[in-house]
Amino acid sequence: MFETITAAPPDPILGLNEAFLKDPRLDKINLTSGVYRDEQGRTPILKTVKKAEEKLLSSETSKGYLGIDGLEEFDQAAARLCLGNDVPASQVAAVQTPGGTGALRVAADFLGTHFGAARVWCSNPTWPNHIGVFQSAGLETKSHPYLSSDKTSLDLAGMLDLIEREGRAGDAICLHACCHNPSGIDPTEQQWSEIAELTAQRGMLPLVDFAYQGFGSGLEEDRVAITQIAKQHSEFLVCSSYSKNFGLYSERVGAMLAVVNSPSIAERVLSQLKQAVRVNYSNPPRHGAAIVATILADAGLRAQWLDELAEMRNRIHKMRSSFVQGMKTTGCSVDFSFLMGQKGMFSFSGLNPMQVDWLRTQKGIYMVGSGRINVAGITQENLPTLCNCVAEALRM
Repeated sequence: MFETITAAPPDPILGLNEAFLKDPRLDKINLTSGVYRDEQGRTPILKTVKKAEEKLLSSETSKGYLGIDGLEEFDQAAARLCLGNDVPASQVAAVQTPGGTGALRVAADFLGTHFGAARVWCSNPTWPNHIGVFQSAGLETKSHPYLSSDKTSLDLAGMLDLIEREGRAGDAICLHACCHNPSGIDPTEQQWSEIAELTAQRGMLPLVDFAYQGFGSGLEEDRVAITQIAKQHSEFLVCSSYSKNFGLYSERVGAMLAVVNSPSIAERVLSQLKQAVRVNYSNPPRHGAAIVATILADAGLRAQWLDELAEMRNRIHKMRSSFVQGMKTTGCSVDFSFLMGQKGMFSFSGLNPMQVDWLRTQKGIYMVGSGRINVAGITQENLPTLCNCVAEALRM
């Protein structure tokens, strides 16, 4: 049976990371996958995570299954963290998921099962896996403009124009709450208000990917999209991840939140979300969710976590600024100051696929073919090499 199976192409991002690990060059630089790295190039375990784990180790009494919807304390904490006071808790159906990707798949399965004719609109560009997740659930995907022609700013007019012309009632629209992946370019508060108003007028359902809360401008500041959407929409979905802001990448901690009109609808929607979970992964893992719930429930740990989150956010901002300044010192004719308006781990560098390929093959500098870089992969040690190599690629 299996002799007819052909090899699948490598994942456009994870495949690059695998190639990087096999590269024997000692001066190689990895700017591909979305993982935070500190100044030593490591992905650290947060001190608050270690403290929470110590508390759990001494208090845990069972490794039994969680319920289908996950750890109740985590679900409630995730809803408060993402939604704040914008939505009554009684109007939220929440399930714990294996990471943000798991949340997206639960949302996609829910939409596919109950609203099979719905189309999902994604920004062009978007995280490549968005398209795969939605289509695997049987949903049709459409794309709308997002970036200006030079890829340095938001093309809000183009985005709204296409949605107004072609968006239809019952469609879903996948929106990045903050730290847009892959561009790092986010709408302003006023622009979010315009997006929320138009999508409400068209009867479209916002599906918000909230993977980087706290990595943009701050934990509350990054909720601006949610606040504006909640003003215009009584129904929307939020897929949140705790890989980045808690550093829990391998623990796979996420949540899918459905905001609805009433407590009775919330109960019915929750029952259907649990049905989607049951036939997929049955129930989620406990450990990572228990860490998040423990930190958020303890005032001291929460305050310390906010400090650690700010430290990660500030390092990313610093390295983005250092790269811009570093490129100026090379005498490069390209002004990279446009990067300063971008947020989060990712930035569009403006490099074309040929330049990206040359940097990888000749210099051991790995980035996605679109020119997207993970700013957190830049350190003070590798910054001079990176800037000089990018300048050389641009001259060539």
